[in-house]
Amino acid sequence: MSFWTYLSYRHQQLLTDAYQHASVVFQCMVIATLLGIAIGLLTYRSAWGGNLAITSTSTVLTIPSLALIGLLIPLVGLGVPPTVITLTLYGLLPVVRNSIVGLRGVDPALVDAAKGIGMSRTARLLKVELPLAWPPILTGIRVATQMLMGIAAIAAYASGPGLGNEIFRGIASLGSANALNQVLAGTLGIVILALLFDAAYVLLGRLTIPRGIRV
Repeated sequence: MSFWTYLSYRHQQLLTDAYQHASVVFQCMVIATLLGIAIGLLTYRSAWGGNLAITSTSTVLTIPSLALIGLLIPLVGLGVPPTVITLTLYGLLPVVRNSIVGLRGVDPALVDAAKGIGMSRTARLLKVELPLAWPPILTGIRVATQMLMGIAAIAAYASGPGLGNEIFRGIASLGSANALNQVLAGTLGIVILALLFDAAYVLLGRLTIPRGIRV
């Protein structure tokens, strides 16, 4: 069976797997973004706190994704739980690091000017510091999303959702007629999803970053 014939025959299942893959990555990135920005806000003013946050989240990346999923299975079982925990942990570092770098990079003179006109600390944070730090934060979100797209495929090892199931089925049946088609379909699906997500982030950046800051 040719690759295109295989796609035609399996398109419904592939679309379902692609939707689940995109959904789990998106949801985990929402969680990782909220947690990462919160950690950045709590630690960026302290050199010790910022370094600890970055070191702690970077330590997660030293653990092979397959090993981390395997360690989580006895604790939370198979399926979605180990997938969500693993992806969220892996997505933290780029967001935390870029949040801290972005917030520390805000011109102190602008913060002092906002303080001088009577803005509260919360108002300064929401109206001055976070908007100016948003470009590097968004870059961290983009990097994390691309990374999670690939890691999410490993979640199929724990019966997780997504296109990784197609890849694992192909690997498990190497030598059969459609093994290569399965691996190729799953891999290309992940690449296409990654490109679509990145294009969405580019559009989001154009909509949320003022032209002067982009330049």
